[in-house]
Amino acid sequence: MQPNTKKHLLTAEETERLLAHQEVGHLATVNPEGHPYVTPVHYVYLDGKVYIHGMDAGQKVENLKRNPLVGFEIQKCGDFKISPEAKTACNVNTEYESVVITGRASFVENAARKEAVLWAIVCKYVPSLEKLPMPAASIAGTCVIEIDIESMTGKYYRQP
Repeated sequence: MQPNTKKHLLTAEETERLLAHQEVGHLATVNPEGHPYVTPVHYVYLDGKVYIHGMDAGQKVENLKRNPLVGFEIQKCGDFKISPEAKTACNVNTEYESVVITGRASFVENAARKEAVLWAIVCKYVPSLEKLPMPAASIAGTCVIEIDIESMTGKYYRQP
């Protein structure tokens, strides 16, 4: 961890709050050539794990079948701020909060757990639809990925 990072750590509560409220995360998997493959995703943070839903095909899914190790990141960025004492073009910073996670992904097979995760996603992103039915065929046909968190770091920077 970089020296400045240690001064700007979010508390566990702040980190979880940020995870609960941000809308887009970035999932990093490893492709067949060993390169990182980053995908923007909608997600939900539930019971200490990150869940992602989507189709059960595509590069993200194929990468996870080969290698379950993942990275996951979210951020909330503010505006660029110029230091009042700026003497060079390098005296610029951005206020932000971010969470960086490493973990191991798996596919949720249990129908009841899949349904619970999908309802949590509905409540987070489209709460106006939470009273509508969720057909069993839709649940069965949706891929739900669970990330077991191995490390999680929340960081921030705010102008002094």
